[in-house]
Amino acid sequence: QVPLVESGGGLVQVGGSLRLSCAAQGRTFSPRVMGWFRQAPGKEREFVAAIDRDGYRTYSGDSVKGRFSISRDNAKLTVYLQMNSLKPEDTAVYYCAARTSVQMPRTPTGYNYWGQGTQVTVSS
Repeated sequence: QVPLVESGGGLVQVGGSLRLSCAAQGRTFSPRVMGWFRQAPGKEREFVAAIDRDGYRTYSGDSVKGRFSISRDNAKLTVYLQMNSLKPEDTAVYYCAARTSVQMPRTPTGYNYWGQGTQVTVSS
């Protein structure tokens, strides 16, 4: 399994911004769809955003619409999550995910590869 490595998490104030990165390791790895999920303690893993292979189509969860933006740089094998107007309820471990087919599911079971996660904490 090709590893995915998240970075960019940390502590941020309410209303602030944070940019997460997810780098795919492996020269031959070419996922069609990449996405972000998040999971708070005691909660189910929640869909955040997904992006297709060429960056033409994106989809985001209702709770982050208008605030979060997903993008990718295939030359760097990296996907990004720009988070703006952060709220305390955004606090969670954020996971990068990938799959090799064209569907863009909103459930964790639809993805083949996962990173270790990066903690995002929004304080008031």
